[in-house]
Amino acid sequence: QVQLVESGGGLVQAGGSLRLSCAASGRTFSSLVTGWFRQAPGKEREFVAAISWRGGSTYYAYYADSVKGRFTISRDNAMNTVYLQMNSLKPDDTAVYYCATRKEGQRVGVLRADFYDNWGQGTQVTVSS
Repeated sequence: QVQLVESGGGLVQAGGSLRLSCAASGRTFSSLVTGWFRQAPGKEREFVAAISWRGGSTYYAYYADSVKGRFTISRDNAMNTVYLQMNSLKPDDTAVYYCATRKEGQRVGVLRADFYDNWGQGTQVTVSS
C-alpha cells in the first residue's frame, strides 16, 4: 500500500506559479503511473497530468488540454516524489489538487479517476484574478 501526501498549494495571483509535491511512503512507487487530478467546488474530479517511468531516464508524461504548455509533471524516484510545476496560472485552475497512483492491474489509460486506487488528501490551490 502506498501513502501519498500532497503539499505546495496556496494562494497565488493570476499569471503566477506554484509547484506541488506528492510524496509517497509505504513502498517504492517508481513503477506506478502517478497522476494529478483536481476538483473545483460543484464540479467533478478531472484529470490534470500523469507520468509513467519506463526505466533509466525514460518517462512518459500526459496532460489535459487545459494545462498543456503551462503545467509540467516530473518525478524523482530517489526521493519517491512526483511534482507538478504550474505556471501561468489562471483563476479556472482554482481547485483541490490530488495525486494518485494507478491500479497495478490497469495497464492502459490515465484519464479516468477510477483507474487509480491510492489517493492523497489533496492540497488547495487558489488563483486570484
